Amino acid sequence: MPRKRIYEIIEKSSHKDKLSTAYDLFMIVVIVLSLVPLAFKEDYPVFTIVDKAAMYIFIADYILRWITADYKFKQPFVRSFIKYPFTLMAIVDLVSILPSLNIVSNGFKILRVLRMIRALRVLRVFKTMRYSKTFEIIGNVLRSSKKSLIAVCALAAGYIMVSALVVFNVEPDSFETFFDAIYWATVSLTTVGYGDIYPVSTLGRVITMISSIFGIAIVALPAGIITAGYMTELEKSQITKMDDNPSIEQDTETPC
Repeated sequence: MPRKRIYEIIEKSSHKDKLSTAYDLFMIVVIVLSLVPLAFKEDYPVFTIVDKAAMYIFIADYILRWITADYKFKQPFVRSFIKYPFTLMAIVDLVSILPSLNIVSNGFKILRVLRMIRALRVLRVFKTMRYSKTFEIIGNVLRSSKKSLIAVCALAAGYIMVSALVVFNVEPDSFETFFDAIYWATVSLTTVGYGDIYPVSTLGRVITMISSIFGIAIVALPAGIITAGYMTELEKSQITKMDDNPSIEQDTETPC
């Protein structure tokens, strides 16, 4: 089979390409089955078989995407071959394969949890469904609001550090380590309030109240940024749709 056709099957899924759609659905089934053993503490023999089968399928999928990367990047084969392993999804694919290899899993069994990252591949199936436009809009919102979101995250991190430092020095008896203070500050910022660690003095409680109040404002900022960006992207999408289909605008006009 030509490499271009392989690329179309594994990467360029469309409604008209039934083989590509079937491949996407097959991969989703394999991904879901490979995640099932994580829901059990015991290692049943059938789980070992499923894990090994999924590993070989993932390796084959990784190799096929690697050798057809030049069609994806529209660059010479050698350059694409070198570039592909350093892309985000290629790293996700590789990390999801490593926990299943005996040489790795025997020494680092905790890495088996990284198989859950493979669930990110589930998003690929949405490009064959009607909701793909929505996910594209959300991606555009995150990209366009990246600087604002990073600024909010930096503000939250700074606020957590300052709150932790203050309460750690105000109530040294309530917090054994500085990490405990950071944990308390994070819980207070998000207004979760587990109650496992808390200040007991009057000043410490006042700091907690202030931290919680400001935490509500900081937590609300990302929601407002994403909502505003989402509405903007929806308007752009509507304008683009009208430009591509002038008849839509004509149909929406009220007749005199």
